Amino acid sequence: MCTASPQNEKRPASERERGEVMNIKPLNQDFAVSPQIALADIPAIIAQGYKAIICNRPDGEEPGQIAAAQIGEAAERQGLRFAYVPAISGAITDANVAAMADALARLPKPILAFCRSGARSTKLYELVSSQNPSAPGARVHDVVIVGGGAAGIATASSLLKRNPKLDIAVIEPSEEHYYQPGWTMVGAGVFHKDFTRRTEAQVMPNRVAWIRAAASGFAPDENKVILSDGSEVRYRILVACPGIKLDWDAIPGLADAIGKNGVTSNYGYDLAPYTNRLVKEFKGGRALFTQPVMPIKCAGAPQKAMYLSCHRWEKAGVLNDIDVQFHTAGAVLFGVAAYVPALMEYVERYGAHLNFESKLVAIDGAAKVATFERKDGEGTRRVEERFDMIHVVPPQVAPDFVRTSPLAAASGFIEVNEATLQHVRYPNVFALGDACSASNAKTMAAARKQAPVVAVNVLAALEGKPPAADYDGYGSCPLTVEAGKIVLAEFGYGGKLLPSFPNWLIDGTRPSRLSWLLKDTILPPIYWHGMLKGREWMVAPHAIKAAH
Repeated sequence: MCTASPQNEKRPASERERGEVMNIKPLNQDFAVSPQIALADIPAIIAQGYKAIICNRPDGEEPGQIAAAQIGEAAERQGLRFAYVPAISGAITDANVAAMADALARLPKPILAFCRSGARSTKLYELVSSQNPSAPGARVHDVVIVGGGAAGIATASSLLKRNPKLDIAVIEPSEEHYYQPGWTMVGAGVFHKDFTRRTEAQVMPNRVAWIRAAASGFAPDENKVILSDGSEVRYRILVACPGIKLDWDAIPGLADAIGKNGVTSNYGYDLAPYTNRLVKEFKGGRALFTQPVMPIKCAGAPQKAMYLSCHRWEKAGVLNDIDVQFHTAGAVLFGVAAYVPALMEYVERYGAHLNFESKLVAIDGAAKVATFERKDGEGTRRVEERFDMIHVVPPQVAPDFVRTSPLAAASGFIEVNEATLQHVRYPNVFALGDACSASNAKTMAAARKQAPVVAVNVLAALEGKPPAADYDGYGSCPLTVEAGKIVLAEFGYGGKLLPSFPNWLIDGTRPSRLSWLLKDTILPPIYWHGMLKGREWMVAPHAIKAAH
């Protein structure tokens, strides 16, 4: 389907030129909604395959609004069927629902319904579907994807690239989509936060049914996903990628302290700019950087914040007046030893003091005191540290509805085969991204590599065949050690190095300006225009060799 640019969406239907199409959003293969249409839109609607139009907008809602009868006459003259089912926003009646059900039953499909924004048409369709179990919205989807983040959108696009006729539903409540790897750069003053955000509608593939609701449970024995309103979505294949939960409440005092009194985090869209302001204005004192127990999103991000802050302070000539401390709950600086020597050079250059097995357990923002649980030769003890600025990374766990579901492993994450990403007990369930139990690093680069593998294996499962592709655990962590240089960590299961480039071009174990160019300039468009569009540049799925 064709979607309008943001500029076109803001223009009244009466002002759109011929060929400019409003924002059509399919809810499934039989039904789509849109804002107010213009007469000039009708040929494009026909070209997109629609057989009928339903107008859900009462005449006279606003000055200059085109009458439903005019649209109906023009539509039928060009071969489309038309129905006028007006409903008042916020006051939909049982009679409206009955009229909508009648129109849906008698009109040829696919059908496009419109109102002022598309919201009433969507609501009417949902009400009809909830009252009629045999309605199209209540049918079994070929594939249901839980989560419209990086992993979910990439998987949907990779599936549609291979089979455009698949009936795919994506369950995602958020209206916003974020390029989260960019938040480190926002905190460093390199990116503006708006650079990392688009609307969910901009990234949602046109041919999927977007269910704007939150999942609240899985019923894999019945092939159902339970939504937060109690309704159900049925599937032949489930792809679960609902992300990870940032557990701000796990550290007493943190939820109240974050975003003020020098307490910040690059793990939030609205918090990363505060990091930038704190670092820019910091002239001396104690700066703490923390890392919780694994797993977390992008294990290198906590120290990236430290390196980029120190580099700015170094350039400003104030680094010698700052006591920099890195507190990590882990026993090593980085989990893959090959990258540690280069990182240690920067730790020494910036004079940062490393505190291993030191876990943040409480924070008093007003008093500017952080409490750590620290292991040493005498056991575990609590230590209070004063701070003037602290960058905190919250503990991270599987979403609540995942941890309590039949799909969960002992870890709380969705239990999958690490190679095929197929659930170990439910063969028609796959999981990827931050919510799955695979031991890879939880990074966007990992999801980019996983999505094509899951797509190939989902298509095999739909045909009753075993998985056809496998995943090697690839993950990438561009460790921003200074503005302009990056240690490009790329590795798979077991810490095996998996470089994407020859060593003469980029030696990932050494800081590189070319790697910075990759992070700063190349990766964002690859994300928006490659990964989310099903373009599998450098991540083609690896085929499983048939046994002989």
